[in-house]
Amino acid sequence: MSQATATTQDVKSWNGGHSPFNVSYGKMMMWFFLLSDAFTFGAFLISYGTTRFFSAVWPDPNKVFHSFPFLGEANAPLLFVSLMTFILILSSVTMVLAVHAGHYNDRKGVIKWMLWTIIGGIAFLACQAWEWTHLHHQCAWWGSFTDPATALSSFEHLFTADKAVIAQHGLQATHDFYNYFFTITGFHGFHVFSGVIFNVMILLNTVNGKYELRGHYEMVEKVGLYWHFVDLVWVFVFTCFYLL
Repeated sequence: MSQATATTQDVKSWNGGHSPFNVSYGKMMMWFFLLSDAFTFGAFLISYGTTRFFSAVWPDPNKVFHSFPFLGEANAPLLFVSLMTFILILSSVTMVLAVHAGHYNDRKGVIKWMLWTIIGGIAFLACQAWEWTHLHHQCAWWGSFTDPATALSSFEHLFTADKAVIAQHGLQATHDFYNYFFTITGFHGFHVFSGVIFNVMILLNTVNGKYELRGHYEMVEKVGLYWHFVDLVWVFVFTCFYLL
């Protein structure tokens, strides 16, 4: 009995301690969400890599992604996607500056840099919309081809293999490539779109002085974690589809 009482008293007298990482509940939950999301993207990319590894032929990204808006038929391999990548990375920099301003309770700085981050996200989505539309006009889309012979003649210029191998495996490889491309880049684009919505909400709250009343801008930092994750995922998507 006395031992039980002593144990209870010990528990009551212990005041606990601070987390060695100094992470709030909200940040911890954001990290858990990002970890689960990373598994989803990882599964998509591993599936894509496995399919490509066991395929006899595969479309050459330098021939698939060679167009640029308003340049007509100019051959500019990977130039447009490089611009997209630059825009997204630049938006990540502006998000860092917004978080930094929040640490100093600089309301005007948070508003300015969040606005630039939103503009960068919208610009990236606009570029992706143009790319999808352009590929669709070149008969690239989800699903199977209704006329295999016509489809193969439309896509055989994308390969650098022997014509006999292309004739045998080219159509299936093209089908797999575009299905993966539109699925994975579409999934990533949805994340960017969601991030833009979150950023707009944070911006409105900042303009209304909500975080000044709280005395901190932790929400800016939590949304910043999500935005940096989206940018990091794009690096892997860019490498898998556009470079390899």
